Amino acid sequence: MPNKDGHRRFGNIRKLPSGRFQIRYPGPDGRMHTGSTTYPTRTDADRALTLIEAQMISGDWTDPDRGKVLLGDYARTWLKERPGLRPKTKELYSWLLERHLIPGLGGVAVGKLTTPLIRSWRAGLIDKGVSVSTTAKAYRLLRAVLMTAVEEDKLIARNPCRIRGADNEHTQERPVLTVTQVFELADRMADRRFKALVLLATFASLRWGEVTALRRNNIDLEARTVDVREQLIELDGGEMRLGPLKSRAGRRRVSIPAVIIPVLTEHLAAYVAQPDDAFVFLGKRGAFLRGGNFRREAKWAEALKEMGVPGLHFHDLRHTGNTLAAQSGASLADLKARMGHDSDRAALIYQHATRDADQRIADALSARVEAEQKKIAKG
Repeated sequence: MPNKDGHRRFGNIRKLPSGRFQIRYPGPDGRMHTGSTTYPTRTDADRALTLIEAQMISGDWTDPDRGKVLLGDYARTWLKERPGLRPKTKELYSWLLERHLIPGLGGVAVGKLTTPLIRSWRAGLIDKGVSVSTTAKAYRLLRAVLMTAVEEDKLIARNPCRIRGADNEHTQERPVLTVTQVFELADRMADRRFKALVLLATFASLRWGEVTALRRNNIDLEARTVDVREQLIELDGGEMRLGPLKSRAGRRRVSIPAVIIPVLTEHLAAYVAQPDDAFVFLGKRGAFLRGGNFRREAKWAEALKEMGVPGLHFHDLRHTGNTLAAQSGASLADLKARMGHDSDRAALIYQHATRDADQRIADALSARVEAEQKKIAKG
């Protein structure tokens, strides 16, 4: 605010030849900063200086010059500075960055990004045919990058990624097999080595990377348990790499039904080497099992077509196992532990699905009772 002499105690204002007003002010770094925009009246300029002063007092001020870095440059640096990311995650982020973020927003200065601009970018991806799932992943990556720009690097005052629901993937409902269908699929595997793979992945709710990383000492036939300790990752370049699980909760001990123990016993005896650290599921030549090799050697597509479920993915076996576990009456905590999740979100989906199915059963029973009563009344 101006003092009695008409001079401001913080910053100064000068009138430009154009008639507009420009502000200058000292920053916490000891340098004088020029406002990033000009103002039509002295009053507007004065208000801008008052706001900046208040931001400095509260610690919310960010240097507008720092926000001039382009998003593309900043995002690439952001990714390089995260060596702790799992290889597959880093590969996904790099692909999303180069394919979807940089083409649309890479040339925009971080400080110039706004919620409307990001909303327009997101809508453009969907209009081009990019799936809702991929668009949501790209949006979440952008939000994470800009959160660092806010909280750590102080490039901007707040994150412009504020579009409600933009981070939701809304993936379509995946198919669920019956118990009979699971055993039928296992029996239809063209290579008998994969019968145990199908049954174990389903009834222990294992991901592909988890089941293919299992070793002999991870399976306890007497206790009927399987220890999940690591995962096998196949990178886009073809490299196979053993790595840590997605989260601490991913390291877990899962109980397996007694009915598949004979199949596992036979598999361990016929196909697995004797050392405790021998891998349980390998390719024909003794190398790590790749997804493409499995589908080809097992004649996966042919088996699904014969069963009438051509759209089934291997991951749907885990989905089936989770659904069966929920239908057994498992608690939320039990489902989380079995699935290897830290949050309640995924487990709740299965619990809700089970309750919905149970309600449909009750409604169908009610309708049948009413129909029978009507028949008796007419008779």
